[in-house]
Amino acid sequence: MTGPDILHFLLLFGVGSMAGLINVMAGGGSTLTLPVLLFLGLDATVANGTNRVAIAMQNLFAVLSFRQENVSQIRRSLVFSACAIPGSIAGVLVAVRISDEWFQRILGIVMILVVISMVLPRGTQKLTTPEGIRSPWIYPALFLIGFYGGFIQVGAGFLFMAAFYHLLHMDLVHVNLHKVFVVLIYTVPVLVVFAFSGNIDWILGLALAAGNSVGAWFAVKLAVRKGDRIVRAVMIVAILIMAAKILGLF
Repeated sequence: MTGPDILHFLLLFGVGSMAGLINVMAGGGSTLTLPVLLFLGLDATVANGTNRVAIAMQNLFAVLSFRQENVSQIRRSLVFSACAIPGSIAGVLVAVRISDEWFQRILGIVMILVVISMVLPRGTQKLTTPEGIRSPWIYPALFLIGFYGGFIQVGAGFLFMAAFYHLLHMDLVHVNLHKVFVVLIYTVPVLVVFAFSGNIDWILGLALAAGNSVGAWFAVKLAVRKGDRIVRAVMIVAILIMAAKILGLF
């Protein structure tokens, strides 16, 4: 293994650790990882597929960490996942067929829209609970977010959080619990499509996944033990990082 290869792996592990923490507690970590993968020479579709290796491992470790903290609503998480899977499969089938040029254009637009959506003023604070409320609107919303996640993933965490928080009025810890479970489940078929279409660099993907997994594991510990306050703080940091990236500050 050459020196530059080692530096690439260390870079991916470091960026992955930060992205895993941000993704689990808020969202938008892929705005860090995708540009790094592109910088390392992958074309846009392969970078998109390679990033999904890290996303899958990150959310597996997050789910396991939630279970270790005795925070779980697995039946409800499975129902939510079943709604997102068909959308994610449709989304990834579009992703592997789109040109690199169009993917990068869409990625840039999406990054801007995600930042705008997160800095818009909020309404009055909702009363939230671990169980939340029931709403039929959550099911079509999850299908649509699943499509988006299968296609591009960037900012999908924010969309899931918005759906669970605004439609179901869940507290942020349980919002994140369902988010990481749903993303884990729908990423499996997405990963299969990218793999069979030859759009994954497994070596770089596993290096990135190692970092994402570490970040995700500790993010759950912080979220469960510190509650909504720490989640909100990380969300603010995530927004600032995305804004800085879009403005070309790093």
